Amino acid sequence: MDISVVIPLLNEDESLQELHDWIAKVMQSNQYAYEIIFIDDGSEDTSWGVIQKLSQVNSAVKGIRFQKNYGKSQALDAGFELAQGAVVITMDADLQDNPDEIPELYDLIIKENFDLISGWKKKRYDNIITKNIPSKLFNAAARKTSGLKLHDFNCGLKAYKKEVIKTVQVRGEMHRYIPVLAKNEGFTKIGEKIVSHQARKYGVTKFGIDRFINGFLDLITISFLSKFGKRPMHFFGLWGTFMFFFGTTSALYIGAVKLYKLYHGYPTILVTENPWFFIALTSMILGTLLFLAGFIGELIIKSKDNVKHYSIKEKLNF
Repeated sequence: MDISVVIPLLNEDESLQELHDWIAKVMQSNQYAYEIIFIDDGSEDTSWGVIQKLSQVNSAVKGIRFQKNYGKSQALDAGFELAQGAVVITMDADLQDNPDEIPELYDLIIKENFDLISGWKKKRYDNIITKNIPSKLFNAAARKTSGLKLHDFNCGLKAYKKEVIKTVQVRGEMHRYIPVLAKNEGFTKIGEKIVSHQARKYGVTKFGIDRFINGFLDLITISFLSKFGKRPMHFFGLWGTFMFFFGTTSALYIGAVKLYKLYHGYPTILVTENPWFFIALTSMILGTLLFLAGFIGELIIKSKDNVKHYSIKEKLNF
């Protein structure tokens, strides 16, 4: 199979028929062997009914229906697990991504051997205050932290080699950082393509300003994971050892000074009245806790499995 199109959605029943017809037209005109995987992330409208009807008239349409709303990352992860195309294209279901971009994205992966191509919506039709400006700040921080020179990390329109999506695991809210996850797994040929952005035609956006706050928090998380995700003891153990050594050294010094003054008859105070005693004690406790955190992190990594953090209620054509 040439292409798998993975489309997560939430309450997008008005746009699904038009989106399907558009994708099918592109695929047929280019004679691609394809599948369209819709992931219904707990929609409360008639989205699943529309997907069922589409699957009846087009066998290339497949569907996954979640038990409830789990989030875009979990929806993509479910679609990636079942996708069979040599190239996997992701796009949003709101018609803001243009299916006419698919042939060029496909060629960049197949002919130019890119591992991943991320779309860049250079000209946007979103609200400048609530979306464009926060998005620019977010992307600037992501570029600085990750080292990837992408302009639009959060663009839903992306193309991947099959090997990439079968390797990365998308959890939590990490869908924004799939290029970073891919880079961390050794897929280094990551490019960018300017894609057209279209104003939302139906419904309303499912994301508010809080997605940028969450995005920055996730950026901190993935920055840590990219360096220490597979060896947490190197971070927690290092700082834990330093803190414990500092606390122990300070405590020994306080005790030595106390004994010296007592031996020579100099006036002295109780050890517990010395503020350095509490600094030393706190340092030893923090050092022990940090070391234990690193140790537990190592145990978790060694024993973790591939438990899925979502529940599938129904599948179509799988």
